[in-house]
Amino acid sequence: MNRALLSAGGVLSLAGAAFVLALWLSAPDSTTQIAKQPLTKTPRNTTPPPRSRDTPLFSPTLPGTSSAPETHPGGMVWIPGGEFSMGSDDAGESICSLPGITQDAIPIHRVRVDGFWMDECEVTNRQFAKFVEATGYVTVAERKPTQEEFPTAPPENLIAGSTVFTPATQPVALNNHFQWWQYVPGATWQHPTGPESNIHGRDEYPVVQVAWEDADNFARWAGKRLPTEAEWEFAARGGHAGELYVWGADFLPDGTYQANTWQGQFPMQDGDTGLDGFVGPAPVRQYAPNTYGLYDMAGNVWEWTGDWYRHDYYKSLAALQNIAINPQGPAESYDPAEPGERKRVQRGGSFLCTDQYCTRYLVGTRGKGEVRTASNHLGFRCVKPVN
Repeated sequence: MNRALLSAGGVLSLAGAAFVLALWLSAPDSTTQIAKQPLTKTPRNTTPPPRSRDTPLFSPTLPGTSSAPETHPGGMVWIPGGEFSMGSDDAGESICSLPGITQDAIPIHRVRVDGFWMDECEVTNRQFAKFVEATGYVTVAERKPTQEEFPTAPPENLIAGSTVFTPATQPVALNNHFQWWQYVPGATWQHPTGPESNIHGRDEYPVVQVAWEDADNFARWAGKRLPTEAEWEFAARGGHAGELYVWGADFLPDGTYQANTWQGQFPMQDGDTGLDGFVGPAPVRQYAPNTYGLYDMAGNVWEWTGDWYRHDYYKSLAALQNIAINPQGPAESYDPAEPGERKRVQRGGSFLCTDQYCTRYLVGTRGKGEVRTASNHLGFRCVKPVN
């Protein structure tokens, strides 16, 4: 049960798979102290930098010509499919204080996807509760770790739980994300930040604390599936080519926030000023939808896809020098930062995204997460193919 630590920016489990869980399981007092260092604050850059001359420009998107089927699944929108330029160039590198956010999303390559239905917003607590009520499903975060999985753990530390964003009480260096994530016993989809929290009155908030298999099981129950990474990006772009954001070229068009992200000093307690209208997750449908009518394709909560993650997958597709038709992702996972961890691609960023640390709400960039890891900024949405 490798419940790896997540980063604020991509559900990244860096250097030390299941570090937080292992730390909890092995430490006599289940705590650790990490040295704190001053943070250099970086102002938000709302003007996208020029694209590199060394990187190919995006070619126009060619929308599919098939019309939506007559039967309309409730709460879903028709995505016509088509051919588009997938991935990212280095235009976003100077927006984020930490470099490298586009390196696994290069090179830009041509992809064609068939038309499909997609949930107009992230799966909500209300929808997930119906699934649990109908099936009796128990999520990964609710299952007690076993001695077989963690043979060196003291029995008293084998407690079900999950990872939770825990803001710092004083400025910290941003080179060690263990400083703002904790393994919290009792953190589940019904108690997103621990046993003292709950989702009362939050029926229309996106469900969180779901591992990949939880999302996959919900999708199967609903007669749907998780989107491929290509489907997700095609839908997020809304028929437009090469924009930095789901909504266009500027982060604040006409001075208006378009997504739920972090404003203020990250990752400080009370550091998010909530200028976008929310501190923490927001209910679904709070910002304008994209061209296809999809809500929250950037920010709010990260979203699982069906694809395994490989850092070099785009390079392998581009090397074929053909249009990739309905790509399903690589056959297996590989992340050189943690070669032993099995990871799936995540997309869209979350309410913790900030230009001080991670800007993977940029539409062409990628996240990744160990498949049995959940957190309080990770959810999902589903698709329904025609055939």
